Amino acid sequence: MKKVSVSLLAVALYMVLMLQLSSCANIIPPGGGPRDSLPPRLVMALPKDSAVNVTSKNITLTFDEYITLQSPQQSLIISPNPSSQGTPLIDYKLRNVTIKLKDSLEPNTTYSFNFGDAIRDVNENNIAQNFTYVFSTGKSIDYNSYSGKVLLAEKGKVDSTLIVLLHRNLNDTAVIKERPRYYTRLNGKGEFTFRNLPQGQFAVYVLPGADISRKYDDSTKMFAFRNGPITVSVNTPGDTLYAFEEAKRTEFKSPETAKITVAARDDKRLKYTHDLENGLQDLLRGLTLSFNRKLTGFDSTKFILADTGYQKIDGASFTLDSTGTKVILAYPWKEAKPFRLLIAKNAVTDSAGAELPKADTIRFITKRESDYGSIRIRFTNLDLSKKPVLQFVQGEKLVETVPLTQNDFQRKRYAPGTYEMRILYDTNQNGKWDTGNYKTKRQPETVYLIPRQLAIRANWDNEVTIAL
Repeated sequence: MKKVSVSLLAVALYMVLMLQLSSCANIIPPGGGPRDSLPPRLVMALPKDSAVNVTSKNITLTFDEYITLQSPQQSLIISPNPSSQGTPLIDYKLRNVTIKLKDSLEPNTTYSFNFGDAIRDVNENNIAQNFTYVFSTGKSIDYNSYSGKVLLAEKGKVDSTLIVLLHRNLNDTAVIKERPRYYTRLNGKGEFTFRNLPQGQFAVYVLPGADISRKYDDSTKMFAFRNGPITVSVNTPGDTLYAFEEAKRTEFKSPETAKITVAARDDKRLKYTHDLENGLQDLLRGLTLSFNRKLTGFDSTKFILADTGYQKIDGASFTLDSTGTKVILAYPWKEAKPFRLLIAKNAVTDSAGAELPKADTIRFITKRESDYGSIRIRFTNLDLSKKPVLQFVQGEKLVETVPLTQNDFQRKRYAPGTYEMRILYDTNQNGKWDTGNYKTKRQPETVYLIPRQLAIRANWDNEVTIAL
């Protein structure tokens, strides 16, 4: 009896102790483990991936986790390209993607389905980047490929929104009238690759990717073409294509801009602005007066460049530019010199006979030499036979073009700032970039973008060496 009591007491003490421990302990749920960083993986396909002698137009792709599709109609590239009426039906549910083809399957043809970045897992949004499914209606899979690069001819840059097209029809009008047989996108470096192509000849073109027509029906579209067809085989050579706009698109004026234009037209006063920078005149260029209307009357003798004593200075010239809206003062400026520009009331008139409201005087001083930096650029591997022209660019503005006749370029004065540099290969030596023309089969002139910027500091000798 005594032993039983002791056992019961021990059990009671144990239960009390466990209750105390459970009341004091912090209950921590098990950790969720490391983050899933793996994209969805194909585990089954009907028909099988890389299957041959396929006749079914219904495809089911099964992955190892739940998936979602992001913009499949825009992301999926089917090769060969289906007709506009044969756009397939694409759906997904849980771990499956289903494709129902509308076009009839062609005999002895390899089909590929590149989903781009459309297939993603549900939990972490991991992308099955460029997931591609392939099958053939014939006895074998085509493994021929063709790759290359597309650059913007005028800037030497990449536009990854462009696509490359292949046409079986080698007639010049095929890209104007027909949908391409194959097409593919560019990557971020402007590179493209076609895989699973049949052997044979193809015409090669480039168009904007957003253009669902896939046709060259507008000369303002970005476009490129290859001189002659490419012969696709096991060892297809690579290409570089240069895209261009044959005609510039007319700029659309917003309602706000239109209101400003109407207001300027209705203003009967003849007015102008100048391009002085805080009252300072650039030593490297003339002084420009821009008028709000085209001038029909211009008397250069009624513009006078004078000193601070209002005495006329010889050597200055005043010209009206080709647009009839700008008067340009040219003079061999010296540093840190004050000037007065005297403008008579009747120096200019517009088509309505309006003059300036009153005579005017503009006071300014020229910049100092120390406001500029000197530059020296040494080129290596520069092919002078291609008539290179050095271009300085800031933002989208072409600041200056300089024909290069030797491997060194020097300038004592150059405006401080950061410049992008390009080399234009000026085929016709007219000093500017010329676009291409598909009808006459003229390729555009090409520009090489120098992969470094030039930072010019004021009052500093800026020297660089550039290997091309």
